[in-house]
Amino acid sequence: MIGKLKTVVIDAPDIARLSEFYEALAGWTETYADDEWITMTSDDGYRIGLQHAPDHVAPRWPDHAHPQQFHLDFFVPDIDAGAERAIDLGATRLGGGENWRTLADPSGHPFDLCRNNDDDLTKIFAVTIDCPDAKLLSHFYADLLGMEMRYEGDEGSLIGAEGQGQLMFQRVEEYTPPKWPDPAHPQQFHLDVMVADVDASEPQVLALGATRLPGEGENWRVYGDPAGHPFCLLW
Repeated sequence: MIGKLKTVVIDAPDIARLSEFYEALAGWTETYADDEWITMTSDDGYRIGLQHAPDHVAPRWPDHAHPQQFHLDFFVPDIDAGAERAIDLGATRLGGGENWRTLADPSGHPFDLCRNNDDDLTKIFAVTIDCPDAKLLSHFYADLLGMEMRYEGDEGSLIGAEGQGQLMFQRVEEYTPPKWPDPAHPQQFHLDVMVADVDASEPQVLALGATRLPGEGENWRVYGDPAGHPFCLLW
């Protein structure tokens, strides 16, 4: 383990609107807000950041030229009632299957409502990340975050750890990576990873297969994972 997952950060042009949506849909709590950033927490232990992106180019799922890059998988007791409520709150219906419904939030980010008859609450099952090689990326993040492998397959893999939630990796046949910091090929999301010593951690993440990307501040640096998704090391 090099660091711990601190925040799942979602880009949006109207972060106040997105905060209202997820507070109503999933019961997330807003703990900090300014014009550029909103922090929210979920009852199931996730910390979500909403980051203002004024030039945000929304995904157009399932168009591979405008990829989602990630989506949230929620467990809900009733997928049809959940979908109707999401639409009333401002979501758009995109598709689905026997046990899930796919919608887009007000910023255009797809999310899935998955059937879970054992719990009356809306909870995050996993943050699902698109990639060309699910096994490769799952092992990268398992080593980076100290998460255990909970499922491993060619089409998808799942890792998780107590206090950090779960990440799922979904193989996409025609995967198009983001090109940070080009707004025409947006990241859509990124992960913030907390480390004790960035100078000691940087060579470790590079040895795992990360790439240094443009961008840094007093307490953060930007990197790309093996699939091209940006992530930040914070200290």
